[in-house]
Amino acid sequence: GPHPLGGSTDVRVGRGGPLSALWRPGARGLDDSRVLVPMTAADVDAVVAVESGIYAFPWTRGNFIDSLAAGYIAQWLRAGDDGRLLGYFVAMSGVDEMHLLNITVARTAQRQGHGRYMVAQLVERCRRDGAQRLWLEVRLGNAAARAAYAQLGFREMGLRPGYYPAAHGARETAVVMSLPIDADGGGDDALG
Repeated sequence: GPHPLGGSTDVRVGRGGPLSALWRPGARGLDDSRVLVPMTAADVDAVVAVESGIYAFPWTRGNFIDSLAAGYIAQWLRAGDDGRLLGYFVAMSGVDEMHLLNITVARTAQRQGHGRYMVAQLVERCRRDGAQRLWLEVRLGNAAARAAYAQLGFREMGLRPGYYPAAHGARETAVVMSLPIDADGGGDDALG
């Protein structure tokens, strides 16, 4: 069945999409002008403001608070110069794997490589933690996001019918995608 938190890895990519930088070849840099820090309850209101401005079916404040209480990996990316919120992600660690539940780039910070950067940092976390695979879900109808994740090395592994909420009380199928993590540094060639 659907993940209780909704699985907002179904990002809109392309024009104005949260992870549009992921599919732009050569989008990199800015490492010294951004800082990835742990999300705390004090950050949640700002995160929810970004979330609700991007998604038709956003995570709620309670979803983020529950994720923090459950000990999920929750980080937000802030600008090094003024501390503004650039993006965030939430991931759940499991035995030998990691599940990316939500990744979003603020509308004003899109197309600057921040999404790719956050995925690369999560891949490094997977290596440190011994995770062999990074999983996510994306809406079946979101071809742009599916292509962006494929460019990063994710492969489509299966379908989850009725996973996402959709308009008028309907449900949409999720595509389950997976990225193998190589402890020796491979597995994310598209990120380097």
